[in-house]
Amino acid sequence: MADEEEPKKKLRLLKIILFVVGAFVVLGIGLGIGYLMFGPQKNSPEQLVAEIIERNSQPASEEVTEEDVTPEKVSKDSPRDEVFQTLYFEFPGTLTTNLQGSRRFLQIGIGISTQYDNEILTNVEVHMPAVKAALLVTLSDYTEEDVVGSDARKALAEDLKNTINAEMERLEGFGGVEGVHLTSYIMQ
Repeated sequence: MADEEEPKKKLRLLKIILFVVGAFVVLGIGLGIGYLMFGPQKNSPEQLVAEIIERNSQPASEEVTEEDVTPEKVSKDSPRDEVFQTLYFEFPGTLTTNLQGSRRFLQIGIGISTQYDNEILTNVEVHMPAVKAALLVTLSDYTEEDVVGSDARKALAEDLKNTINAEMERLEGFGGVEGVHLTSYIMQ
């Protein structure tokens, strides 16, 4: 009986060895193909930059060929208007109010913008409770007909901008909010 189990053990051991060797062969082929496809590229960006730096750092030779001559860029004076960065701030959450003479309500998200410095946004953020209260007072005067359509939304945004600036002028002496953006607008 021991003689019959020995060939079976040798056969199992041979299968295991072949399986392991086969796995290494397949792994090696996969790595080889991967290297050929994704290995170092001839004209990688790093190599191109290194070649350009090397070419520019070499001392100029006495003999100048046509290939070495590059045309110089000539800049023209052009009038530039001074451009200011627009800063944005979005009120956290939404404002919800009942519409006057209706069972419906309006829920809006508000963002503001300014091209003044960041102090304007900081002032609005510091006085957020007072600004929100003033906005709710303004919104409570609107009827359902006053908030329907794109022209009505633009008029509402302008009215809210005036409300914020008036409240900030009262609290800080200067408004500075140049735009109100309705980031969400739900009427139910």
